[in-house]
Amino acid sequence: MNKKNILLGIFLLAAAGMNAQNVTAEKSVIDMGEVLYRTPASVVFTLHNKSANELRLETVRTDCGCTDVKFPINGIAANSDFKIEAIYDAKTLGHFQKQIGVYEAGSDKPIMLTIKGVVVSEKKDFNGKYPYTIGDFLTDVDNVEFDDVNRGDRPIQKIHIQNKSDKVAEPQVMHLPPYLRASVQPKRLAPGYKGVISIQLDSRKLRDFGLNQTEVYLGLFPGDKVNENNVLPVSAVLLPSFAHLNAAQRASAPVFNASSTKLDLGSFGNKKKLKGTILITNKGKKTLEISSLQMSTVGLEVSLNNTHIEPGKSAKLKITALAGLLQRRRPRVLMITNDPNQPKVVINVVTR
Repeated sequence: MNKKNILLGIFLLAAAGMNAQNVTAEKSVIDMGEVLYRTPASVVFTLHNKSANELRLETVRTDCGCTDVKFPINGIAANSDFKIEAIYDAKTLGHFQKQIGVYEAGSDKPIMLTIKGVVVSEKKDFNGKYPYTIGDFLTDVDNVEFDDVNRGDRPIQKIHIQNKSDKVAEPQVMHLPPYLRASVQPKRLAPGYKGVISIQLDSRKLRDFGLNQTEVYLGLFPGDKVNENNVLPVSAVLLPSFAHLNAAQRASAPVFNASSTKLDLGSFGNKKKLKGTILITNKGKKTLEISSLQMSTVGLEVSLNNTHIEPGKSAKLKITALAGLLQRRRPRVLMITNDPNQPKVVINVVTR
């Protein structure tokens, strides 16, 4: 019996006993469907600490080296949910089923999670359209967004592409910052053929909380030129962690409240500027701190008259849209707060 089978046998024996008493899984088996060969794919399990006490996970074990996991290293508050991310990097084609054992500190009886699916050389399940053009490719998206990322997460976004040139393409994602990785399947695309680009974010390498924005470029071949026609914007929103707070600290935390999360500024007409105001109120018990205030696009100006709002007090967020500069794609204002239930707040701005 080889090492892999021995380890799997230990997992199954443990699973035959009692699961970790304090941990339950919302869904213990996730079918990942089709995943691409040698292209990391991830899923997230939601689990729950049903006990009245804080707990810690001692470790999370997998039955093969092709599966990586990310799990909370800090204490998990009583009666609260937490996430475990499984990243599967297929080394062989065909069906797969992998086991993950979650061990609570002080217990040798894990709760078992399972991922399954089928590894393919080319995905057949995308029947959508390719409405955008980026360089020599038709694509299903014109930007990549990683929203609500926690430190340690490594999410993956996929871009479906079609080679619209008359040459055999070797698709390249160029000018990647250190926190992004990209892979392409298949490696070569004949004219008219389709493929998938997988872009993975390593949140550990993001420096700042809040909105992080960059631009990468899609090239037809290695060494292809970079220009405004093959640019692909990528954004990531990194959230602060409040996993260390206990129940009493959460009960006394600040509470963010906005008069609205959608600001309709109306029509520009002949106006050069449109202005509006959002009222922010702290309905909690401690000072509300706005640590980051960012715009998703050029053409917006914002000002906040107070970034430290005492309990029961309010502050005014003034937003100005500039005609001719405002990009129409989802203009919004993003705030990072110390409200553990609303670490990120987005104000959507509408103009006509």
